[in-house]
Amino acid sequence: MAWLRRRATLLILLLGLLAVSVTPVVAASPIDQTDGFYVNPNSSPATWARNNSGDERATRIQSEIGSQPIARWFGDSSDIGGAVADYVGKANSHDKLPVLVAYNLPGRDACGGHSGGGAGSVGAYREWIASFAAGIGNRPAVVVLEPDALGDFSCMDDTAIQERLDMLRYATEKFVEKSPNTWVYLDGGNAGWVAPETMADRLDAAGVRGTRGFAVNVSNYYTTDSSVNYANSINTALGYSAQFVVDTSRNGNGSNGEWCNPGGRKLGVPPQVGGEAEMLLWVKTPGNSDGECGIAPDTPAGQFDPDLAIRLIDGT
Repeated sequence: MAWLRRRATLLILLLGLLAVSVTPVVAASPIDQTDGFYVNPNSSPATWARNNSGDERATRIQSEIGSQPIARWFGDSSDIGGAVADYVGKANSHDKLPVLVAYNLPGRDACGGHSGGGAGSVGAYREWIASFAAGIGNRPAVVVLEPDALGDFSCMDDTAIQERLDMLRYATEKFVEKSPNTWVYLDGGNAGWVAPETMADRLDAAGVRGTRGFAVNVSNYYTTDSSVNYANSINTALGYSAQFVVDTSRNGNGSNGEWCNPGGRKLGVPPQVGGEAEMLLWVKTPGNSDGECGIAPDTPAGQFDPDLAIRLIDGT
């Protein structure tokens, strides 16, 4: 009988070891792993202020915008993995949390038209986003995934929409696989664009349940309150409480219904953890043009314009 007791004891020990071996490893929060957000010294407003120190606007632009933690946008690159790794490495060396934007879907900004471009094919995008995620690796980071991607359906056919959803789901899987300490937020549009029930369906189809959550108001002007209400409505439609972040970079005066360089807008509250959302972030770079439109008709999308920056500082 003694040998039976020994076998039973060994079996219990073996089962205990197996239970330990299959316990999932939960990644630590990237916020808890770092000491504040990373401020990019080479953001477009910081670079402009540094290169134009004799301009009377430079000090204000640097103080109000260039010194803030602003997300860095990454598009097509021959070495996206290296570019991302370099940026995240610099943030990591200062114990700071970088915020990145992945913006390279084929046919991006398909309906708006001002920021067109992106990868040349589905295969090219898959390779690009896998390299992007690998560039982050195990280091802590926040990624906003493909602004406008789920709102920009009106000029796309069913095949193109399904391809886009498949690419976004693939992207979410690559971040889980290759960058486990990254919080990824799928872009969820803004309060004036797509009904929350429709956006919830699109987010679900794009794989939001495999991410940290979603982002709202990216590159737009809706107030934080209206953006939070919109995000909460999306969560109601989703049927669970996904985390969300709000872009507050230019929402200080709210929206006047225009999205492309409208006048009278203002900087919003600086980036922070909390604030009715998981985080309030500056995803869009204040002073970077939305396109050749509005109060900057001669400034291409993505190009820094000091006059736009000053008007956002002053709210004019």
